[in-house]
Order: sequence, then structure tokens, then C-alpha cells
Amino acid sequence: MTGKVPSFSPGSTVSSTLPGYIALCLALQVHRLASAQFTVIGPDHPVTVSLGGEAILPCHLSPRMSAENMEVRWFRSQDSAVVHLYRDGQDQYEEQMLEYQGRTELLKDDITSGTVSLKIRDIRLSDNGQYSCYFQSSASHKNAFLELQVAGLGSAPAISVEGCQDGGIHVACRSSGWYPEPEVLWRDLQGKLLPSASEEISPEANGLFQTEIAVVLTEETNQKVSCCVRNPRLNQERRSEISIAELFFPRVNPWMVALGVILALLAVLIGLTSYCFWRQHRAKDKLQAELRWRSAQLYAVDVTLDPDTAHPKLILSEDRKHVKCGDTRQDLPDNPERFDTMPIVLGAEGFTGGRHYWEVDVGDKTLWILGVCRASVNRKGSIKASPASGYWAIWLCDGKYEADTSPTTLLPVSVRPGRVGIFLDYEAGEVSFYNVTDRSHLFTFTDSFSGMLRPYFYTDHIIGGENLAPLIICPVPAQARGNLCP
Repeated sequence: MTGKVPSFSPGSTVSSTLPGYIALCLALQVHRLASAQFTVIGPDHPVTVSLGGEAILPCHLSPRMSAENMEVRWFRSQDSAVVHLYRDGQDQYEEQMLEYQGRTELLKDDITSGTVSLKIRDIRLSDNGQYSCYFQSSASHKNAFLELQVAGLGSAPAISVEGCQDGGIHVACRSSGWYPEPEVLWRDLQGKLLPSASEEISPEANGLFQTEIAVVLTEETNQKVSCCVRNPRLNQERRSEISIAELFFPRVNPWMVALGVILALLAVLIGLTSYCFWRQHRAKDKLQAELRWRSAQLYAVDVTLDPDTAHPKLILSEDRKHVKCGDTRQDLPDNPERFDTMPIVLGAEGFTGGRHYWEVDVGDKTLWILGVCRASVNRKGSIKASPASGYWAIWLCDGKYEADTSPTTLLPVSVRPGRVGIFLDYEAGEVSFYNVTDRSHLFTFTDSFSGMLRPYFYTDHIIGGENLAPLIICPVPAQARGNLCP
């Protein structure tokens, strides 16, 4: 049996495989070009964070690819304003702006899939604004923009009765430490909005906002009202309430009048006279105390803390306005000025004459001592604080307020002071203390001073954490005045 063996010529083989080879090369080239291209994607909404907190700014590549060998740059208005830089496989800090040094961290757990996030600690007001997330490879570079919104939740509203106005009671509500400008309103017991008599929102020296809103309450108004201050960015609010006693809106009861006339007109007249004198005397004392406090505010000074005097367990804020007691001693030089056994720090300012006033926010702390002392007091070993040893101070301890006399004087406090005012009149030899919360006088030391006196602060750590909040030296409002009835 015979058959034909098929034959293949070289020319026909090449001509049949060449188109497939060309198509493969083109596909590889297209794949290589496509793999080099990417886009950068950030969040589609602003990132909101509170002052002092931590912000996480997310950013990733699409399609997913490794960014280990890329340059990743976070910057503000221009690429030279570097917030954080990653290049050559590691973080680079030479170009970083001073205000971000020590506060940033690039989270690289998912960098192999093209995801990196920037963590910014200890958020400040200056961190507010737009950021750019920039990726650069050997073949391409892209960036995305995102917005960081900083918000500050201010202090609890402080409500005070200012006096009489337009046949009603003028009530004011004040709060500070907000960002951005807060929303402020009054509501009655049923939640109905009350029209405000005045409203003022003004910037503080630190860039935050303080607010004051007033309302005039009449007999027709629900006696229990609330002041609400709301941060629109955080959608959070702080609220305080006050109940206006019926004593402010006395009503004449005809049955009581008739009964009084029947029983003894003379007895009623004597009782009313005694009551009026008592009320007048009480109102006069309260008014005089408030006038003395407001006069003291005219001598407000800027007090800061002296870190060279601070006990090693005390932690001072960067602006030297806050102090709290930590759990461990810091490694600090044992200079002659530093207290080594008691958690004490002195003010940086010294006074050898004149009148000086400052305020300290004690919040809900259960242990504190405030006052003045001689600049020459002993800083080492055991300390016996008394006027004889150069200390003029009051304190809160075990729920009792006392003045540091010898023996100590128990102070009758009806309203817990959230803020304490200290007034030094050097030439008069007086150190006075005021409860700023209800504008009452707490105590006054009378002595003769010589040499330099300095502000004095004591705060300790209590097991359980209730005393961990700091003492805060507060700015005194510029408008230190109130509306009183004539």
C-alpha cells in the first residue's frame, strides 16, 4: 500500500504563526501600559475630628496595586507644604512642616494593595482645611483632595440671673471653647423655642468662639428653661437648665391677706417689715460681693505656669495654661526651684505690688488648692502650708472647702464653684477668693506682704480617676459687667 507523506515548507510555517506572535506582543504591551496607570481615590465627604483628638485621612489606588516602591506625599496648599512624605521605602522627615513634626504617622498595613492612611495626632485648629494625597510611580503620578474639618465642643453653658428687665427676670447663658461658631437657643419645659433678648458670638484669643445669649422670663413663661449650645459639625450639644422660683413672681393671695387682717394687722406688718429688711440685707450683701468681684476683674492679668517649679508628676500643657497630675514621675532636672514632694507648680509671674486678678477652672475636680505664696518658700521635703510659712490659699478636700488659716476656716459654699477667681491687693495686704459660678465671695486673707508673691497651684491624682481633669487658667472676659436692676 502506498501513501503520500505530507510536507511543510518553512515559508508557510512562519507566515501562519507571525500574526499570533504580533497579537501576543501587542497584548503584553497594552497590559504593561494599563498596569502603569492608576487613579487616587480619597473619601467623598469631609473627615471631622475634635480638637485634641486623632484624625485618620484615608487614601487608596485604583486599581489595587502595591505602593511600596512609590512616592506617597501628603501636603496642604502646595506640594512643598509637606505634611508627611514616604519615599524609597521609608518615611522622610527632612521636608516636613514644623507644625506637623512628631504628630503624623503613615499607616502602611495595606500598602501592598495600594491603601495608605495618614494619622494626625493632637489635632489643632490650624489643621483645619484641605489636604492632598499624592502617589508617584516610575510611569505615572496622580493625587486626590480631601477635607479635614476640625471641631471644638465647648464648655457646659453657665446660666446666671442678671437682674430685672422689662417687667421680667433677665437670665444670661455663657459658654466658651467652641469651633466653628455654635448654634445657641433657649427652650421652655415643653421644648418650645424662646425669643432671645440678646445674642453674641465672638472669637476668643485662641481662635475658638465664646457665646452669650440672654432671655427675659415673665410670669407667662414656663419657670423651667434650658440653654442649649450645639456644634453643627459634630451634631453634639451641651445643655444647662434653670428653674426660676415663684419668689421672683410673687402673687397676692386675697385669702391670706384677709386672714392676716383678721388675726392681727400689727403682727403682719411687723412680719413683713422684718422680711423686707432681711431680703434687703441679703440682696445688698450679694450685690456688694458681686461688685467687689467685678471690680477685681478690672485687674485681670495673664498668668502662666512655670515648668521649672513643677513637681515631676505634674503634666503641663504646651501653652502652660493646663496642669494635671500623672501616674509616674517624669525624668526632670532636680533644680532648686522644683517642688520634689508635693504636686505643686507656681505661676511664672511674680508680684511685688499692685492689684492682680486671675481665674482657674476647677471643673468637677474633688481635690485642689489655689492661692498665692512667697517666691522664697521652701520647695524641698515636707511642706506645711499656712500664712505663717508664706502660703495664702483655699482648698477642696473630702467634699469640704476650707481656708488655709491657723486653725483652718470652713467655708460655707452653697453653689459648687466650677471656676475660682483669685484677687491679690498687695498694698492692702489682701488675697480674696470668689466663686465665679454664682459670683459670690468665698474668703479674704488679711496680712502684710513683703517680697515677691507668685500664683500657687496644687492638684493631685486620686485612685479611681475622678481627679484626672486638669486645672485650667482661664481668660477673663473683656466685658466683665452685668445688667442689674436699678
